[in-house]
Amino acid sequence: MSPIRRVVVIGCGLIGTSVACALRRAGVRVELADHDPWALAQAARMGAGTALRAGAGPADVVVIATPPSSVAAVLREAQARGLGRVYTDVASAKTRILAEVERGGCDLSCYVPGHPMAGREVSGPGAARAGLFEGRTWALCPHPALSPRALRTVAALATACGAEVRLLAPDAHDRAAAAVSHLPLVLSAALAARFATGAQGGPAEPAPGGETGMETGMETGTEMDRDAGGLSLAAGALRDVTRVAGSPAGMWRDILAHNATPVADLLDELTRDLSRVAAALRAADDGPVAEVLARGNEGHARIVRALSRTREAERAAS
Repeated sequence: MSPIRRVVVIGCGLIGTSVACALRRAGVRVELADHDPWALAQAARMGAGTALRAGAGPADVVVIATPPSSVAAVLREAQARGLGRVYTDVASAKTRILAEVERGGCDLSCYVPGHPMAGREVSGPGAARAGLFEGRTWALCPHPALSPRALRTVAALATACGAEVRLLAPDAHDRAAAAVSHLPLVLSAALAARFATGAQGGPAEPAPGGETGMETGMETGTEMDRDAGGLSLAAGALRDVTRVAGSPAGMWRDILAHNATPVADLLDELTRDLSRVAAALRAADDGPVAEVLARGNEGHARIVRALSRTREAERAAS
């Protein structure tokens, strides 16, 4: 029998509401809290749970599904109110939050840092899905002060949501999350930003032969700029690479601030690769270009194999 019968979820965004819906589907009683009455009401209407009421006693688990910068304060308040026996969070950075929790005087013995490796590029309770975590990895990050019972309880919660639990040290988690989640978001945003604005205007430059682009039917460079870099030519590759650039900017500023060093280190490594490719292209030296493309093929094959295993696990769980 699952040790979890009642859970409080604080934060009714995409992840918090998805956790609540998954637990409700597993037969767990869920109560919800959010500073935004609209988000709370929408999550409740979706069947994610009922609004938290005072005096209900401690829940088996309290899930803190708030932005990284508020986790420590929310945990401190929840523990002071005695909302639960065990506490966890779902933020995608762990080392800095754990340090903030410790400085805040929280009880670390019952706090299990967690991060379900799932999400969508849309936010809010309306985007929540009960099956969001099926077959996905749910990282738990034990620390020296943590009680084994608390870890087992949160592992059971993740399993009830359909996820596969993986234990990682907080710093190892942050390096991995930087590589597979945070860096791709920054790269996607940086590429999409190239198309955010066009040229400032001005007359079209004459096309070859003294004619304008309108006269020849040929689009000039300035006209391409007005089309935000030639988006009329865009196809699937650009859409695929920039998909996550539509994620909420405010949320991601907070995430990146809480995992700044691992992300910055990876950006430095990538910048060196890109600089080598740029220099090689200018020098008509295809050696470095071929090397990066070959390594890209190798890395892509590993990514495809890893994602195939995830999809197989999702199908098995459904």
